[in-house]
Amino acid sequence: MTDFSINNATLIKGLKKGSTAAYTQLVDLFHQKLCVYAYSLTHDHSTAEDIVQNVFVSIWQKREKLKDDFNLKNYLYKSIYNQFIDLYRKEKATIALEKKYIEALDTVVEDQDNNIENLISLVKQEIQNLPPKCKQTFILSRQEGLTNVEIAEYQNVSIKTVEAQITKAFSIIRKNIGSKTSGILFLLFGKHALK
Repeated sequence: MTDFSINNATLIKGLKKGSTAAYTQLVDLFHQKLCVYAYSLTHDHSTAEDIVQNVFVSIWQKREKLKDDFNLKNYLYKSIYNQFIDLYRKEKATIALEKKYIEALDTVVEDQDNNIENLISLVKQEIQNLPPKCKQTFILSRQEGLTNVEIAEYQNVSIKTVEAQITKAFSIIRKNIGSKTSGILFLLFGKHALK
């Protein structure tokens, strides 16, 4: 048996018992190496540190489920890689959304004839003029950032009803405001506006 396999078994036993000394030893053994590995993937010190921190927290939270023959080293490196992939996917999705927002804002800003403040107050007025249920659903979705499922539970209606109310709200606002609606809604509600 190698030193690491003895160490690995001892660490797992300690972790499963909730020993903070075992956890500290695990961090001491791997923190620096994992940070170097995470940095090689992210090219950003702060992001690398965050990923490593998340992996250590995760192993502590799952400690009771660890099997005795579990290879900690392999698990840690694989977890760093998986966290990096998750982060990359999220950033890719965020970049696509930001592009959509920027295009919506460009549409608003390009037209110098229309005063932005004027358009914002028009959209706010249109939201206030929506039928009561439609207005409440739209505000919960766009202003409060609730999901359709959360709104359906809150209002005690089906998800289809929520979707129909939101679609109806957009349709009324677009009909009265025109093509710049999306950009103005983004200025008002940020990321929730175009979901």
